[in-house]
Amino acid sequence: MSSPSTLSAADLRAVVATYAELLRSHKEVINRLNVYPVPDGDTGTNMTLTIESVSSALAALEVNATMGAVAKAIAHGSLMGARGNSGVILSQLLRGLVAEFPADGEVGADQLTAGLVRADELARQAVVRPVEGTILSVARAGAQGAGACPETLETLVRGARDAAKEALAKTPEQLEVLKQAGVVDSGGAGLLLFFDALCYVVAHDEVPVAPNLDSIHVTLHEEMRSDAALAELRYEVMYLLDADDAKMHAFRQVWAGIGDSIVIVGGEGLYNCHIHTDDVGAAIEASLDAGRPREIRVTDLADQVIEERWVREATTTPVEEDSSPAPTTAVVAVVVGEGVGRIFHSLGVRQLVLGGQTMNPSTAELVEAVRATGSSQVIVLPNNKNIRPVAEQVASLVEQQVRVVPTSSIVEGFAALLAYDPDASVEQNAEAMKVSACNVVAGEVTQAVRDTTTDAGDVHVGDWIGLAASGVVSVAGSIAAASNQLLAVLVRPEHELLTIIEGDGSSPANTRRVTEFLAEEFPQINVEVHHGGQPLYPYYFGLE
Repeated sequence: MSSPSTLSAADLRAVVATYAELLRSHKEVINRLNVYPVPDGDTGTNMTLTIESVSSALAALEVNATMGAVAKAIAHGSLMGARGNSGVILSQLLRGLVAEFPADGEVGADQLTAGLVRADELARQAVVRPVEGTILSVARAGAQGAGACPETLETLVRGARDAAKEALAKTPEQLEVLKQAGVVDSGGAGLLLFFDALCYVVAHDEVPVAPNLDSIHVTLHEEMRSDAALAELRYEVMYLLDADDAKMHAFRQVWAGIGDSIVIVGGEGLYNCHIHTDDVGAAIEASLDAGRPREIRVTDLADQVIEERWVREATTTPVEEDSSPAPTTAVVAVVVGEGVGRIFHSLGVRQLVLGGQTMNPSTAELVEAVRATGSSQVIVLPNNKNIRPVAEQVASLVEQQVRVVPTSSIVEGFAALLAYDPDASVEQNAEAMKVSACNVVAGEVTQAVRDTTTDAGDVHVGDWIGLAASGVVSVAGSIAAASNQLLAVLVRPEHELLTIIEGDGSSPANTRRVTEFLAEEFPQINVEVHHGGQPLYPYYFGLE
């Protein structure tokens, strides 16, 4: 098959579609590589979500849409859907690439090279403090590689890919944190796949296959992942900003003084803004002088690092496989925390899948776990409302008969297992376990990552909050106070047993304050305390 001499609108759409598929298949690998600027394991996810937004914008076009329409959809879709530091930079790269493509007709080698050069320049302009050894280095190498091989479109895209690949391999030499971790830059790895997609469409080269996740070994030192290292950059703030273009220079200057990892992309009145900062209020207030922010997202980077660390470490030290004969009905459970995993195993769970609130497992991981049970009938306990939709997809992908018991918390999962009968059918177990899970009243304590107003009162960043099915029901300055206020709302006269699962942030002193409060206020309650080791939540509570 001969290679095209120009890139048509259909070819460009094919490049995006191929890139989207490559990002989906490599997402978890790229997440695993993510140690810079924060080791929070979300680069692959953010780049994938960004390109999914582009795919959606392209899907709305007619099949025979012009080059101009395709370029506009790519630019707008990436701007609106950009997620995280890497996603916002990717958005600017895509916008720069297509900015000068013709409204009609096709793109020649010279125009594609110019687009790659422009993408590199605009991406660097969008980053307030560019750092080498990142996605920016890979983008520049790709542009230079294209310029060095201008003979044909085929030689151009291969030159760009080969140069980008070489630059990615050198990123550990440019960033000490990558060298210490023994990995290449995650954003750069994600961008290299774009050049692979170009080579697939133009030169008909084979696309890379994602390596096995277990083959990715990352060495994280404590200084890379401690809260102290994030003290000045604890929060990731992102929003779309409808703004007066003339006021954006002043906006950039304000942001430069309050944070880092600053990326601002867009133009003509609409911008996608990203910053890591310790001052969420100032990051949002700065936008009010320039325009109107919307779709504001605030993420606690320290929380993400804690959970990502647990997932990394747990993945390298898997629970010993159950070698006993497979039961009639087996159970797969999603867990977070080594202690929680041990408890679930003791209650009869055959396969554990690692995951939690911000590290949701993939459908593929759940499918693998179901198949590994060896049983023809399987119950899945998602133990988190965000994981339930993924779990519901498993049944259609395996030969086993699968039922999901819709548990929304770890303690609901515990309660469900009290009704589990390995010798009963999956239908019998699903019904009994669902009823048992509904008989537990669940609560949990965590720390607020943003200011908000709730029925329990105003919440400020750093407050400890008690959560129930209805939402926030307690707000306090300490873990013990938030826990006791939460239990005062949840406990009813008919309750007899409280199960406490201790996680990161719990302490013997705090647990004692809770049990003493219960003994005084609710003497009828028997208390069981277990160590779960879960991140983010010092305490899970389950009342029966």
